[in-house]
Formats: sequence, structure tokens, C-alpha cells
Amino acid sequence: MSTEREQGDDRMAKINVRVPESLLDQIDSAWKQRGYASKSEAIRDALREWVDDPAALSEETLAALETSREQIDNDETVSAAEARKRLGLDD
Repeated sequence: MSTEREQGDDRMAKINVRVPESLLDQIDSAWKQRGYASKSEAIRDALREWVDDPAALSEETLAALETSREQIDNDETVSAAEARKRLGLDD
């Protein structure tokens, strides 16, 4: 890892990261379209978003998720295909 100063930025550390070529191709085709000045800027922004605390879920949402987990554990769920069949949506 090395450090350098970029114009307008605090001290920057350089890291080497290996990514699949298919992901790199997607990054290469997207960073300009999304308005970034460089690929590095786009990746820094993605990393910032990744390390930020995730949005807190409401108590209601957490309760609904717990109910859903319990239904799965108790085999009280059906597949989407079965639900469509039961509701007559496959016609």
C-alpha cells in the first residue's frame, strides 16, 4: 500500500484489488455514464456507501421479517407458482 496526495483530497492510500474481468468491464462502461470524473472516484464512492451504517428498519418491518422467518421455519409458505395457482392467476 502506498500513499499519495491528489488535488483537493486528503492523504490517499493506494490499494490493489483483484476483480473479475466481467465486473471490471461493467465498471469501465458505467463510471462516466454516472457522472464520475474517474473510475477511482466511482469506486471510492461505492466503498463509502458500503462502510456507511445501513438504514435502520422500523419496528414494524423487523416484526414482519420475524413473522416471515417463523412462517418459513414452520413450512407455512408456498412457492410463487403455487400462490398463483391458488389465486387463479395462471389462467
